Amino acid sequence: MTELKPFMDALGIRVICGEADAFDGVYAGDLLSRAMSHVEAGNLWITIMNNVNVIAVASLADAAAVLLAEGVTLTPDALAAAEEKGICVLSAEQPVYDLCAGIAGLM
Repeated sequence: MTELKPFMDALGIRVICGEADAFDGVYAGDLLSRAMSHVEAGNLWITIMNNVNVIAVASLADAAAVLLAEGVTLTPDALAAAEEKGICVLSAEQPVYDLCAGIAGLM
């Protein structure tokens, strides 16, 4: 597992809700059906999707956290679902590619 805090500090990632201390791998993608079969337990999932279905997929996959790119925030019902299910949701201003490159550069 990789500690999350140094990545948050370096990339300006902020917490929307929940807590995550570490992650084990990264998955980036917006197609929910694809994410359902590729986000692995402990992954940091980077997406621009912000609806309640993202929270459901993150919960099913046991993702460490969802990182919303491009300054995206959760819809109110998605935020309520994330809080209820204990899903950590993060947000950053950068595009998905820049977040992936930044994370890779810090690994």
